Amino acid sequence: MTEIPRQPGKIIDLRSDTVTKPTAEMREAMKNAAVGDDILRDDPTVIELEELSAGMFGKEAALLTISGTMSNEIAVMAFTRPGDEIVVFADSHLYNLEAGGISALSGAQPRPLKSDTGVYDTDELSRAIMPPGVQRARTRLICLENSFHLDRGLAVERSRYADTVEIARRHGLRIFMDGARIFNAALATGTKVDELTGFCDAVDVCLCKGLAAPLGSMLMGSRGFIDEARRIRQRIGGGMRQAGVIAAPGILALTRMVERLSEDHENAETLRQGLESMGLRTDRGGILTNIVNLDVSPAGWRAPLFAERLAGHGVRVKVCTEQTLRMVLHNDIAARDVSFVLDSVGKILLGRG
Repeated sequence: MTEIPRQPGKIIDLRSDTVTKPTAEMREAMKNAAVGDDILRDDPTVIELEELSAGMFGKEAALLTISGTMSNEIAVMAFTRPGDEIVVFADSHLYNLEAGGISALSGAQPRPLKSDTGVYDTDELSRAIMPPGVQRARTRLICLENSFHLDRGLAVERSRYADTVEIARRHGLRIFMDGARIFNAALATGTKVDELTGFCDAVDVCLCKGLAAPLGSMLMGSRGFIDEARRIRQRIGGGMRQAGVIAAPGILALTRMVERLSEDHENAETLRQGLESMGLRTDRGGILTNIVNLDVSPAGWRAPLFAERLAGHGVRVKVCTEQTLRMVLHNDIAARDVSFVLDSVGKILLGRG
């Protein structure tokens, strides 16, 4: 293999797609954004973004929030009351990475269920729904995540939710989907986002992961739900004034950056194949997107040390377990960068890095 030189000072950051930098067009849009007062509902750029988002997802209305965590927690707060219970994946962002927000903000009780696929086991889900009784928490909400598992990025097809939807409707439960990377899932499954999320009572999407906006998340649902969500956003300090400077790059994220996600998926597959050709193992347990889950143990390595060696080559990755690393492809990673990463891995395995 021809050695690929490292560009002086260049860091190839594969820790997450949250590290993406806003594009030059986004920066220009922020500078020139028409603004008003969003709390007073007269910021034209925010209104445009919210209408665009609602239309793309086939929902009545949408709300701009600062982050995916805020959107997730607002949704739970809107659908529950203190003492209610929600069903959530044990490995989901909502359950693991939001500082205990379910209990702290909503006063709701999470019932985590294990899944390796992003779909609930039908029998287990049915058993998790509490029967009526004065001693029981009332089950109110079923939470989904697509793509599923932040360290794996598995896309879940619409048809696989059929049993979950049937159970929810039978018991009168709401369905919320954390769709932080829903456009990745839609691309990987060949489905439009409104079709993939049409059964959900509410869904959100992150603008600042693969779509490369500097910040922001969109929460979509019925008009009544969004009215309540807007009130909750204000209560927890999320109301904004001249938010058009945030909305402007968000509009570009939704209109310019969605189709190019296919490049990230292609680069991720190139990376997987290259790593596997060196005797390493990658997660192939589903429909894959832009996330590569790498097991370095077949080569006798521990993940923390392997990550340290990669950092010496200017490649940043996330350590998941003692055996596994996460590498996320995004707008700031080109095909040449993937080649450099593979070259660096090869040197480490040969004891030269």
